[in-house]
Amino acid sequence: MTDTYSRRWRPAPFLPDTDNRDGSLMFVMATLCFLACLMALALVATNRAVQGWSDQLNSQATVIVRPRANETPDLAAARAAEALAGVPGVTEARALEREKAESLVEPWLGDITDLEDLPIPRLVTVDLDDRNPATSATLAAALKARGIDGIIDDHSIWTRDIARSAAVLRLVCAGVFILITTAAGAIIAFATRAGLLARREVVEVLHLTGAENIYIARLFQVRFARLAAWAGGGGALAAAAIGAALRLAGSGSDLTPTIPVIWSDILAVLPCPLVAALVAAMAARLTAERLISEIT
Repeated sequence: MTDTYSRRWRPAPFLPDTDNRDGSLMFVMATLCFLACLMALALVATNRAVQGWSDQLNSQATVIVRPRANETPDLAAARAAEALAGVPGVTEARALEREKAESLVEPWLGDITDLEDLPIPRLVTVDLDDRNPATSATLAAALKARGIDGIIDDHSIWTRDIARSAAVLRLVCAGVFILITTAAGAIIAFATRAGLLARREVVEVLHLTGAENIYIARLFQVRFARLAAWAGGGGALAAAAIGAALRLAGSGSDLTPTIPVIWSDILAVLPCPLVAALVAAMAARLTAERLISEIT
């Protein structure tokens, strides 16, 4: 009878494998991880788009040609394109037709097809060599040598605005990430404190029997790190599903430029379970060690 009882009886663990509050805690942690992964997806996609826009702007220049008194605007634009095409560092120079120039100002002036006498400036687009692009000063000198009056726009203003906007976006994303990480650590710290206080008497007995504080703290560290890893995996999967849905929805439509997500961007969610586990382990360890010292 005693042998049967001893085989059936097992001492209850200090921390049970499951807890009634685990579901709520995992839901909150998974939600935070989901938001962090969405932020990472947005940052990666936007950084790639900004880099593409900057490269495109840096590889092109625009020349606004003003015709002389004895020539037509189209002739002046053609002469400017011919003069710029031979400049070192220029791969191609093209004069835009009047219709394309009108389409550029149409968003501000509306339909101007009936206003044929309206002086619409002619534009020349210049494609620059990626390795050794021509400078605006070189382009201006080439125009001046041919007696062409033109204003060169090397898109540097737009490039600086894009770079400044990207820097602000990175700062905002870093702030949001720090906020999410702090919130996750606070939640784990609260759960650790509640678990320890619920087992205060057991902690005191373990301390009296010689158990070190670091041993008890490690139990909470492992438990909440494992729980946070599962929550991080769930949040990462949900964010990956959103990213895949955006990629599929934007494929071949006008949504792609607005939400420039590609398949490789989804890899940004992979570190989420590991990061969540590390944050939870650190928060649980620090909280447990401090509270155990107070209890004992």
